[in-house]
Amino acid sequence: MRNRYLDLLRAAAIARVIVYHLFGWPWLSLLLPAMGVMFALAGSLTAASLDRRPAGAVVFARLRRLLPPLWLLGAIAVPLMIVGGWRAEDGEHPFDVTRLAFWVLPVFDPPGSDRGVDVWEPLWYIRAYLWFVLLSPLLYPLFRRLGWWLVAAPLLLIAVLDRTGVALPGPADPAMWDAATYGACWLAGFAHHDGRLARLRPALLLPIVVALGAAAAWWLVWHAADDGWDVNDVPEAQALWSLAVVLVVLRWQPRRDPVARNAPLRAAVTLVNNRAVTVYLWHNIAIAAVWPVLAVVHLDDLSGPWGGPVDLVTALVLTAGAVLAFGWAEDLAARRRPRWWPAGDDPRRPGGRPGSALGPVVQRPPGDEARPAPGDETPRPAARA
Repeated sequence: MRNRYLDLLRAAAIARVIVYHLFGWPWLSLLLPAMGVMFALAGSLTAASLDRRPAGAVVFARLRRLLPPLWLLGAIAVPLMIVGGWRAEDGEHPFDVTRLAFWVLPVFDPPGSDRGVDVWEPLWYIRAYLWFVLLSPLLYPLFRRLGWWLVAAPLLLIAVLDRTGVALPGPADPAMWDAATYGACWLAGFAHHDGRLARLRPALLLPIVVALGAAAAWWLVWHAADDGWDVNDVPEAQALWSLAVVLVVLRWQPRRDPVARNAPLRAAVTLVNNRAVTVYLWHNIAIAAVWPVLAVVHLDDLSGPWGGPVDLVTALVLTAGAVLAFGWAEDLAARRRPRWWPAGDDPRRPGGRPGSALGPVVQRPPGDEARPAPGDETPRPAARA
């Protein structure tokens, strides 16, 4: 059964990521912790798949949908970074031909040149998503046995990391921190899928949400970074606040399709869900191109009320151009008929469902087949937007 509300949540989260990366407004991280929401939705989708198919088939299908768009980006970006002088750089990712393998299977962050930072910087999400998918065949059976205790485990892990300063070598450390930061959201997606979240009474859930929010606020007050109230700079606050918001937005959902009566919004939501990977991979490059493009048309020095809107429209137009140029890779990866602009339902898919590796969740009605629950000394990576 389609759930357009979840599609709307994903589209809103991706839009928030674009606006945040363009303007850097800290309050956006509080308004909508986008990455936590996206991980929760992906966790729900993965749990639904694990209920229907063997674990190996689910993992293969998820990776088949996720990786080809990344490979296309790498096939274009890596040669350009090498030609642009990557071999001569001594920056965060010195050129190492063996590490190019992470562009094929991103178990660690795909590397890139300093000049190409806008290409590789957002790819931590792809790496984190990959690990959550690989671990889900183990995590989902554990969740069915342990329930909410397992959801709390990543929060305990991040507290231990904070108190002990334990660090893993090299690129494994940010992978561990991201798993601790967003693991509870992924597992909350499991709870959404199997009905546990829907069965939680408001009298129990609301105090938990308030406690999580208060703890996140405490961390922000006492561990605020230079940017002030930005949970993306404080992983502990990010983990707590993201889970609090996820529990609310997935527990209370509108009964009616929220986009049914708004055709433009419905088309936009469908497009973003059909091209979620492409939009995420290319939006940062589009943002980096905004000011060179505006300079060509002599609009780069706009001030006053027009500057921000012009920057945003330009970023969206350039991102749309990337969707037109490279979005077909998602269709081929999903074994669908390629479409340039999939803003409408595909008549060849049952129910006209859009689909993406990060894409829509098929929701089981609350209670349907639901299973009852059994019984700083080390520098820390920021929780990314």
